[in-house]
Amino acid sequence: MLTMKDIIRDGHKTLREKAQEVEMPLSEENKKIIDDMLEFLKMSQDEVLSKKYQLRSGVGIAAPQINVKKRMLVIHFYDDKKEAYVTHQLINPKIVSHSIEKSYLPTGEGCLSVDENIPGIVHRYARITVKAFTPDGSEVKLRLRDFSAIVAQHEIDHLNGVMFYDHIDKNDPLKIEPGAIAVQ
Repeated sequence: MLTMKDIIRDGHKTLREKAQEVEMPLSEENKKIIDDMLEFLKMSQDEVLSKKYQLRSGVGIAAPQINVKKRMLVIHFYDDKKEAYVTHQLINPKIVSHSIEKSYLPTGEGCLSVDENIPGIVHRYARITVKAFTPDGSEVKLRLRDFSAIVAQHEIDHLNGVMFYDHIDKNDPLKIEPGAIAVQ
């Protein structure tokens, strides 16, 4: 079981390194890692379990955040209609297309690997298409928009050694690009 002590923090060198492609089919070791990552996100969003295990709530996690330099990530959150969970376990994800239009979270982004609040607007593509493999080896092509697209881009950045605050305008952190859409 992963806990907050397994999450490496800002400043750790692995967070700035490009993660390696994962060989398919997925090894048992890699299957366990990606399943543990999903379990962590589910528990972090459960009021009782997050308190019991002192977990910060998260909606996404990338393998480099647990000091595993592999191109694997997990996304898990309740959809905006509060009807179902959006869950993706992705191996070797690649953004193959994106919109010109940008979006952002008005409250800014946070990260399990960053303990302090870093204010600022992070502009992301409003819509993206991602190709990846699932743990069972199936190739998937996902068209993501709004919050899903933002979370996926944040996690894919982790696979490339990029932190969310790298996207914040240093001279004007709260500057909103013209035409950018606020995602609630």
